[in-house]
This record gives sequence, structure tokens and C-alpha cells, in this order.
Amino acid sequence: MQGKSLVKPPDQLDLSEAELKEEFTRILTANNPHAPQNIVRYSFKERSYKPITSVDQLAVHFVLEGNLLHKDSDEARRQRAKQGIPEENAIETITESEEKPDTPADVVEDVGDSEEATGEERPDSVDPKPRKKEQKLTNQFNFSERASQTLNNPLRERECQTEPPPRAKFSATANQWEIYDAYVEELQKQEKIKEKQKSLPSKKEDDKGKKKTMLVENPSDDITKVTKVAKIIERMVTQNTFDDIAQDFKYFEDASDEFREHEGTLLPLWKFQYDKAKRLSVTALCWNQKYKDLFAVGLGSYEFTKQGRGMLLFYSLKNSTFPAYIFSTQAGVMCLDIHEQLSYLVAVGFYDGCVAVYNLKEDRPQPVYKSTTETGKHTDPVWQVKWQKDDMDNNHNFYSISSDGRVVSWTIVKNELVFTDIIRLSIEGAVSNGQEGIQIPAVACGTSFDFHKHIDYLFLVGTEEGKIHKCSKSYSSQFLETYTAHNMAVDAVKWNHFHPKVFISCSSDWTVKIWDHTIKSPMFTFDLNAAVGDVAWSPYSSTVFAAVTTDGKVHVFDLSFNKYEAICQQAVVAKKKTKLTHIEFNPVYPIIIVGDDRGYVTSLKLSPNLRKKPKEKKGQELPKGPEVEVAKMEKLLSLLREPESTPQD
Repeated sequence: MQGKSLVKPPDQLDLSEAELKEEFTRILTANNPHAPQNIVRYSFKERSYKPITSVDQLAVHFVLEGNLLHKDSDEARRQRAKQGIPEENAIETITESEEKPDTPADVVEDVGDSEEATGEERPDSVDPKPRKKEQKLTNQFNFSERASQTLNNPLRERECQTEPPPRAKFSATANQWEIYDAYVEELQKQEKIKEKQKSLPSKKEDDKGKKKTMLVENPSDDITKVTKVAKIIERMVTQNTFDDIAQDFKYFEDASDEFREHEGTLLPLWKFQYDKAKRLSVTALCWNQKYKDLFAVGLGSYEFTKQGRGMLLFYSLKNSTFPAYIFSTQAGVMCLDIHEQLSYLVAVGFYDGCVAVYNLKEDRPQPVYKSTTETGKHTDPVWQVKWQKDDMDNNHNFYSISSDGRVVSWTIVKNELVFTDIIRLSIEGAVSNGQEGIQIPAVACGTSFDFHKHIDYLFLVGTEEGKIHKCSKSYSSQFLETYTAHNMAVDAVKWNHFHPKVFISCSSDWTVKIWDHTIKSPMFTFDLNAAVGDVAWSPYSSTVFAAVTTDGKVHVFDLSFNKYEAICQQAVVAKKKTKLTHIEFNPVYPIIIVGDDRGYVTSLKLSPNLRKKPKEKKGQELPKGPEVEVAKMEKLLSLLREPESTPQD
């Protein structure tokens, strides 16, 4: 019987090889297809059935529980002793029991694999010696799996009992007239609402206005919440930035004063400036008597051709980089004064003749009170304002003086300023309102004034003609005394803080003069070789005063050490053309502030020689107080008074 060959045609061979080479991709995922997707369990927290979103995809096919013992543990020794296995051969027996000989099937598979790899080798060529497996290291730790189920926290109920709201019984009788009046009131309200709606602009204008107000109001609302914190942080940053100046202000004392008997120096500290006030001159300075680190600065212009806007700024020594309060004015500020008790009230005089009162407690850019032509405002610039004690009705009042020759008392009554002319200045003398046919003498221009520290009714008035008048609030028809003081306008006149008879004056005629108001001639005259802008008594000594001149210098005098010249004469401005306009002593700290015509305010610390006090000897206490200062000034005056002249009362 002939055998047939089972050789396939070549096209079928190609198809079978292509099928073998064809790849079938299967994507294996960790998701369990038999896991339920709609399990619902009871939630004790929400007390309802809730579907579970996370489904457990784990499927367990085989579990074998076992345990491992450390070979050196007591339990392992007991088991080896029980089985009769010596300790030396324990490891070998364990390894031999774990090893198993290869089965014939495994050998055949290995042979088949080798044949496929080489194609020529036979099973006889396989190495009959079995391979020694590497010794496996047993885990020397005893692992145990523990599981626990936590308890759900029990729900807690918290209750509180509040006090019942207060109750009140109300009873009334209603008649026809009361019902009628109620209807009439309601009709009037509706009519007012209709009138307001008519007066309101169109919707488009309203929307535009609302958008603008929202843009303006929203930032301010957010800023006001952090205003106080921002101020504190700003002061901290400023103090860290200018730490050397703060240290000098607190602790520095010029050691060179020990080698100079009666000479002192001024140490520059902070410099205060505001960018929008660079072209304005400092026209007024005033310290706050309650907050000793706060002072006010008035800005305007003394030149007639450069009049325009003005500014009122408040600076603190804690922050020299930016003002604490800023008020812009339409006219230049010429003078100001802060109330001693109510430190938030500030009286201001303007170049256009108006006077105003600002309230720092109210967040508004405009003054709370301001004079107008109807309420008796001045017709010329107001050169000085001063707060006085409240009147008999406890109304606040202040005084002002102007170039129109009027000294006016302003009283705050309810919501307006009420004026009263105290005195009208004239070249020959003060006169009252004349009747028809009587010639009114020429008006004298007032430039400065100051009220006595102890006698309420007594005050001094300086004029543009160079005269100083001693006046009384009670007599408006005449002067108590007239002093021919200077050859030019009197820029400042001030009573001494301690001695009741002494006052000082300065003028553009280069001189500073000290007077006893009971004597017509000056007690001291000092020529400073330049126009004097301002002068101020020190608050700690009756014999110390300071003056500023237009050549940029500060002159400090102490009459108890030197009666002829200044013990300190120092230039405090960088530019030669800069003119100093005002000076003020701090009421507590040993510093002064100086303003110039460029809008800058400079603070300076007095060296120890400028505020020297008599040294106390061991075992001897020197008397202190205002009586000592009065006696010190009286001693100087007694040397200058003529023995024949007797002082007036």
C-alpha cells in the first residue's frame, strides 16, 4: 500500500504563519466585574441609607494561614526537641525538605526548550547532575495580622435655655381722628417719595453713578478695616528704617559740651516733608498738648503774587515719612492753634480772611465750622488765632487778628460761628464805631497777639507799624499801654511761660527784644543780622528762648549764662537761599521743630548745655518749680531796672 504525502500547498502555509503571527491585545484591569455597584448602607451619622461610591475590587482566590518562629526562640527549641532534630542539622533538614527533585515532565520541558533554542542538541546531552539551589533565608520575625473595628461615636445633643424676651403691655384707644391722622401721614410720605423719584436722574445716569461709587467705596471699605493695623505696621517699619535717629533722639548727648562751658549745639533728627506741599511755605507750627509727639503744620505763602491753595498737615514723631492727617484748603493757611484740653479741635486762619475749625475725630475733608462774609469774616489775611477758656455758657471760643485792624472773638454756638469785635486798631489809638460826621482814624494792621498766662483779660497786640499795644478784653475804646517796639512789622509777640511781667517780640528789622510790661523801654535787645521770622520761649526755663532768621540759622539764648549773645548759632538748612519762618519747642522732649519757605519741617535736639540746670551739691537739694524760674528772671531784671523807677501794677 502506497503512502500519500500530506504536504500542504505554499499558499496555505503562508496563511497559517500569518495567523500565528497575528497579535490579539487584551487589556487587563484591576476592576472586579462581579463586584456590585449599587450597595446601600445605613449611615448612623445622617440617620438614613446612603449609596457607597467606593466598591471593593479585591477578589481573594487562595488563603493559607501560617506562622513563623524565630530559630533561637524558646518555642522553636521545643518543637525541634519534640521532633528529635538536633540544632546543628536543623537548618539542613529544613532546606532539604523545601527542595524537591525535578519531575520528568520538568526535564522534558527543559529539553524541549533547549531543542527549540539550539535545534541540534538531544536529551542525552543534558547534564544529569541537578543544580544546587541557593539557600533561602527564612524571615526571622514573627508577623501577626491584627484587625479591629472602631465604634461609631455616639451622637450628642446639646441644649441651652435662654431668657425669655422682655414683654411690655401696650394699650391705646383708636378713634376716627387718630385713624384720619394716620392716613394723612401716610399720604404725605407717599407724596415725598414721588417727589424724590422725580428729582432723581435717569436710570442710565444712576447706573453710571452706582458703578463709580462702587469703584470708589469698595476699596475704602476694605482699607478701613485694616487702617489701624496698617498705621502701626508703617510706624514699626519707619522706626526700623530710621533706627539710628530714634536712638539719637532717646539717648544721644553731645559729649563735647563738657569741654565748652556756655556753648551748645543742635543735633538734626527727622525731616518732615510732603510731596504735594513742596512749593508752599511753612506758615504755622503748633504742638499738641495732649499727644506730645503730634504737631500741626500750616502751609501757604507770604508773597502776595503767589497766593493759591494751602494745606493743613499733622505729623507724628513716630512716622516722619507721611502725615497722619491731611487737609487741603482753597486758600493759604496763615496760622493755627490746637485746643489744650480738646486736642482734636484745631482753629485755622486763612489768607482770604476766613477762620475755620477742624475736628480730627470726624472723617471729613472740610472744616466743621467756617466763617463767611455774612458771619463777619476778616477782609484781610488772618495772621494769628488763639483758643481761650470757655465762656459762661461753656461754649468754645477763640480769638483772631487780621490786617484789617480787627481783633475778633469767635464763639461756637450750636452749628455756627458767632463773632464779636473785641477791639479795632488804629494808628492814633483804638476807637469804637463812629457816628455820622465823625472822622474815623486810619486803621492799624495787626500782625500778632498773645494772651497773658495768668491774667485772662490782658493781651498784647503787635502791628505792622512796629508798635505793641497792651489791651484788655473789657476796654475796647482805648489801649492800656503802647510800646514803640520796632522799625518794621512785629512778626511775633509772646508772654513768658513763668514770669508774669515779661514778654518777647521779634521783627523783620533784625532785632529781638525782651520787655517788662510795666516799663516802656526794652530790657534786652539782640541784633541777629537778618530778618527774624519767629521767636519762642522754652517751656523748661524762664531765661531760654530761640529765634529763627531768614538766613537759615537758629539762635538759642540763655540769659542766665550770657546776656549779650547766643550760646548756639547754627545753620540748619542745606541751601543758602532757604528762609526759616517758624520755630516751636516741644512741651516735654528736649527738641525743637523749625519750618522753612520750601515746605520742610526739621526737628533738632538740644545739647545738654542748651538745657543746663544748676548742679546739686552733695547733701543739698536745690528748690524746683516755677517759683525758681520766676526768681531767676527777676534777678536779671533787677540788675537792669533803674533804682528810681518803680514798676506799675
